[in-house]
Amino acid sequence: MKAKFILSLIIAITFFISCKKNTDTIIPVIDNPSVLTSTFEGTMASDWLKIQLELIKSTPGFTPPVAARALGYTSLALYESVVHGMPGYQSLKGQLNGLSKLPIPDSTMEYNWGLVASVTQYSLLQQLYLSTSDKNKSKLDSVRVIYETKLKTGTTDEVIERSVRFGAELATAVFEYAKTDGGATGHLNNFPQNFVTPSGIGFWKPSGSQSIPLLPTWGQNRTLVKENMNDKLNTPVSFSFEKNSSFFVEAKKIYDQSKNLSTDQKAIANYFADGTGSITPPGHHFNVVRKILLENKTSLDEVAIAYAKTGLSLNDAFISCWKGKYYYFLMRPSTYIKQTMDKNWEPFLANPPFPEYASGHGTAAGATVTILESIFGNAYAFEDNTHEGVYPNRKYDSFAAYGSETSNSRIYGGIHYEFSCTSGFDNGKTVAQNILKLKFEK
Repeated sequence: MKAKFILSLIIAITFFISCKKNTDTIIPVIDNPSVLTSTFEGTMASDWLKIQLELIKSTPGFTPPVAARALGYTSLALYESVVHGMPGYQSLKGQLNGLSKLPIPDSTMEYNWGLVASVTQYSLLQQLYLSTSDKNKSKLDSVRVIYETKLKTGTTDEVIERSVRFGAELATAVFEYAKTDGGATGHLNNFPQNFVTPSGIGFWKPSGSQSIPLLPTWGQNRTLVKENMNDKLNTPVSFSFEKNSSFFVEAKKIYDQSKNLSTDQKAIANYFADGTGSITPPGHHFNVVRKILLENKTSLDEVAIAYAKTGLSLNDAFISCWKGKYYYFLMRPSTYIKQTMDKNWEPFLANPPFPEYASGHGTAAGATVTILESIFGNAYAFEDNTHEGVYPNRKYDSFAAYGSETSNSRIYGGIHYEFSCTSGFDNGKTVAQNILKLKFEK
């Protein structure tokens, strides 16, 4: 077997040297399958995602939009770190908004794509979560050591050095690209004190102790796909205090339902709350994707594609959602209900510190469902274990059922109108459809 491997490697190297060197091309199919990304298990990428979810949960400032951004760039970096070992696939350089350059591996040389991916994830997570605790940084180091030891086995020093260098260079390039999107310091300044909350009829008003809204300029960030810069969010129901108005009817639905919430509806509201100190809604969706891929024993190339599509979609979905929130500045149901129906009414869940329209949960769910359906089809049964040990796992017979429940959880919580959830869901679908238009395959 060893002699056969060496012979295959010699043939492959001879083939590469005989070809005209072009560092802008994807590495072609060669006789030695050990150099292909598909020969590596996807568990390594899933382990890096798992620790990133822990970082989101425990690093100050990683609110939902910030978490979606981090997941977007680490997923992009994962894909770019292994795509050159994926015949038939190509880099997203030149396709993504403002991504004009990335380091390119030497097509005449061998790389350990698993090692490249692991180094890229470690290096980028270090930079994105620079403000995390020393305990978390030690966890990052532990995962790095585990996979460096595993992936270096049977690999020559030259290949190791080359793979590590390329992974580090790629992580730096993606981080530099991320720094120009407008959200690089969001985790350090979630509530900018110089922001003046506008006032007007039907406008959102802060509740509780928080007087400054969360990330009011996030909607101005650069999306990863140009088409997602254009807001496709539907206009909300026209605001009115009149009792015969459509808006009053929508608010009355929330009020009436709050009086008769079933045990399961309350459980759904709590299960998808994903508030402060959690892995956040985008992290929740990624955990679902991670679990499905692990159960399918998916190889590294397939994991990289699925994570990239999910991450790019969620990043752009939160930018698009936040653009709508601070354009319409719509009043929350609790404020409206207290002014028109019941001054003592409180929602089942606490109001988040930002305007109502549209629902972030609905938008993220629409984006995630669209991506998952494109990969696994519409009728796919699975189980969500995101809050295992805290809440019972929830089972679904389709991604649409999961998306509907995620979106409706905010209606049960009393913090969104129904039209906010449905419009958000539709907008998330549009965002994800634009991601699916990217040419991953050559």
